[in-house]
Amino acid sequence: MEERKNGTMELERKSFQGVFNILSFNRHFYVLGLCALALLIISHATIEFSDQVFWIIVIAFLYGLIMPLIVSAYVYDFSGYYNFHWLKNSGIDPNARSIVNINAGFDETSFIIKSNFPQSDLKVFDFYDPKRHTEPAIIRARKVSLTYPNTVEIKTSIIPLEDNSVDIIFLLSAAHEIRNYKEKVVFLKECYRICKPSGKVVMIEHLRDFPNFLAFSIGFTHFFSRSTWKSAFIKAGFGTFDETKFTPFMSVFNVEP
Repeated sequence: MEERKNGTMELERKSFQGVFNILSFNRHFYVLGLCALALLIISHATIEFSDQVFWIIVIAFLYGLIMPLIVSAYVYDFSGYYNFHWLKNSGIDPNARSIVNINAGFDETSFIIKSNFPQSDLKVFDFYDPKRHTEPAIIRARKVSLTYPNTVEIKTSIIPLEDNSVDIIFLLSAAHEIRNYKEKVVFLKECYRICKPSGKVVMIEHLRDFPNFLAFSIGFTHFFSRSTWKSAFIKAGFGTFDETKFTPFMSVFNVEP
């Protein structure tokens, strides 16, 4: 991390940082998976059963452990996600003045947003609630996350800004941490309330779809389907809901009032 001339700080990502994050934040899954694999190997040495079945199970275990790391390296380390290359196709006004970035306690994007919109008034909010958002991965992520200056902790039901005051609201790989559908709608209603009629919400998410099933196996249930997100945005009052694929595994949603 280095200090910039304008007094802010910018995050310098290390090589394969996305993979290291996945390993670190989800290490409980990998420990359990490796233990289960070890037990399988021991049982095969002591109990007679088909070699074919044994190797099918071993390959399935290895696939489930390794494939998420390969996909994560592709998405987070090699696709340009943190270079914001996807912004070029989002129709975002580069001169937008009022910008909000909302995270779930792990913020890797606010410094980057500020570097892309240096003249903007960027406000950062963190909706993490330890009573509601209990995923072990996000708890670990919070311990190593950088905090953008003047980040405000909020509840998902209240964003402390005036009506129709924001040009762009960024929800970057964060909104899926709101697990309850009703809470999602309440949160998106707040986004709708503060968004200018000419503004937009830019959300990036993995989806609960076939490519992400291939990538994360049962872990794809941590994400939500396109239809779930569309329904929640429409119930919140938004009128336009456009999706652009950013890699086969992530979607950029441009949502407007």
